[in-house]
Amino acid sequence: MAIEKLVLEHPADMERGDFTFVSHSTNPQDDFESLNSKKLPEIEKIELANGRFINIFLTEQFFTDVITEVVEKGDDYGKSNLLDGQKIFIEHTQQNPFKEFHIGHLMPNTIGDSVARIIKANRAETKVASYHGDVGLHVAKAVWGKLQKPEVSWGEAYAYGASQYEDNKEKIVEINKKVYDRSSEQINNLYDTGRAESLESFEKIYLKLDSHFDFHFFESESGKLGQEIVSKNIGKVFEESEGAIIFKGENFEPKTHTRVFLSKEGLPTYEAKEVGLAKIKKEKWPDYTQSITVTANEQDSFFDVAEVTIGEIFPELRGKLKHLSHGMLKLKEGKMSSRTGNIITAESLIDQVKEKIKEKIDDDKIAEEIAIGAIKFSILRQAIGGDIIFDFDTSISFEGDSGPYLQYAAVRANSVLEKANYTTKSPTPRVTLSVGWKTTDLERMLYRFPEVVETAYKEYAPHKIVSYLLDLASRFNSFYANEKIIDESDPASPYKLALTQAVATVLKNGLYLLGIKVPERM
Repeated sequence: MAIEKLVLEHPADMERGDFTFVSHSTNPQDDFESLNSKKLPEIEKIELANGRFINIFLTEQFFTDVITEVVEKGDDYGKSNLLDGQKIFIEHTQQNPFKEFHIGHLMPNTIGDSVARIIKANRAETKVASYHGDVGLHVAKAVWGKLQKPEVSWGEAYAYGASQYEDNKEKIVEINKKVYDRSSEQINNLYDTGRAESLESFEKIYLKLDSHFDFHFFESESGKLGQEIVSKNIGKVFEESEGAIIFKGENFEPKTHTRVFLSKEGLPTYEAKEVGLAKIKKEKWPDYTQSITVTANEQDSFFDVAEVTIGEIFPELRGKLKHLSHGMLKLKEGKMSSRTGNIITAESLIDQVKEKIKEKIDDDKIAEEIAIGAIKFSILRQAIGGDIIFDFDTSISFEGDSGPYLQYAAVRANSVLEKANYTTKSPTPRVTLSVGWKTTDLERMLYRFPEVVETAYKEYAPHKIVSYLLDLASRFNSFYANEKIIDESDPASPYKLALTQAVATVLKNGLYLLGIKVPERM
């Protein structure tokens, strides 16, 4: 009897095998016998359990070969050719000049950076971009605030301008017009200085976060282009309504709604700017196959309409646009607002966590790497979409569910290798049962890493890598506690060192995909 569809899974309990298959045939014994008769050399045995579960056990030699593969491939272990030939844009962070880079920006930055790294690991060509609102009412509020209080920072100037907006609306709106038409030398000088200072400060934070961008796009460019595109498509895609230009989304896609693209004053809205941005991306990288935008889930309805609109104007982009939405990063005080100035900057959060780390490790560089790892782990540990409540004490724990725990496991593995003077150039022995060694769960976990990386892309789920690494680290720590790894009298010691090297490699590779560094020591 032939099995029409073989769906293999990893059993939760590794004692039940390396793969399991649930037979839904009227006679599972037939499926079992069919599989057993075609058993591959890599399979040690196949068992039928509880009537329907067919459990598959791989050989000792198979897992020894896996260790060899990990050590030989090094940084490349875990990569696949799943996306070979694909060209993917990833847009994230999108912080606006004249505002503070606050902890809310850490969400799209951490998620977007990790997704980009995972996509690259699956061999896609990628371009990473950030999109900045360098024009608009928020800029006018900041400029007005700076005129009133020249001594304050631009973030403080914006917060002050926003708080005084209702009482000074006409003056701020007038500044907004001057920013757009460049009609005032004084406003131009303030704007140019503030924009440059903001972008320079952002670069410093990118460097600290180890976050890299290929392109920076700006609303000052996309707005004018979007305005032209919308105007040219009135009567085709857009229509006039009470002086404004709108897109009736429900006429094109029932699940969407109507939104304004040009205001009554003829100015482009965020929606029109998104159309302009689509054109800019297309010109920068004409043959990209997908564009992923990472933003907060409060923009879901905006992107629902924007994607339909862009698809009507640029039919070749239909199906290529994806909005990956996330929740908010909150402290116990709740959601922050840059309009009131009641915010915590990303840098200040990193510094606060770093100070707590320095109570344990008195090294500024290492403490910062651990602090950033703790914050990124807190963001990536759960599925993208929900809010994150950042807890200082839990995030910096060296035990259990935390970034420092994973970093410490990697540092521990590296310290063993350093003590043994072991390098990847050392020969990787193929240990057999004759030396009294029995394959452990570590080998089985290492084998699964490339599969986890593929799943993390397919489901846009960095948390799958987090869960995997926590499991791997836990099993390695048990191995470390129960085995004497360096022992010249033990014929299995070289293999244990190779296994430790493989664990160190996978921990480093996995943490890299999360944007987390492995410190030199802890």
